Amino acid sequence: MLNRVILIGRLTKDPELRYTPAGVAVTQFTLAVDRPFASQGGEREADFIPIVTWRQLAETCANYLKKGRLTAVEGRIQVRNYENTEGKRVYVTEIIADNVRFLESNRDGGSSATTSQGTQDPFSNDGTPIDIDNDDLPF
Repeated sequence: MLNRVILIGRLTKDPELRYTPAGVAVTQFTLAVDRPFASQGGEREADFIPIVTWRQLAETCANYLKKGRLTAVEGRIQVRNYENTEGKRVYVTEIIADNVRFLESNRDGGSSATTSQGTQDPFSNDGTPIDIDNDDLPF
């Protein structure tokens, strides 16, 4: 069986970071993904897809993603259900992301390329000097 999804879109709002009772980070955000065609009126339409990230990737997304940022997400579709306060069964379809790529630099001029685990790329600073203390060197 195969359940893989790759999406490219823009965040509709800043990610929401929360922690489970066990202390595990989880971030939720919505990605607006343009449809490949226009409506009969010539207007472009988009789908608004809920994304969930966990652990270190969740914290990285919360720190670096902002509303409007172009982002690529790779993961799997998950459908879950629960009973709401009115006793009705509610179904939720979302993407559980295991890889998030920031496709454009920060609007304030800094770059923030990430790896598939969501860690900061140490070589993404475009050659500007890095402040390293002598105590940090292994030799």
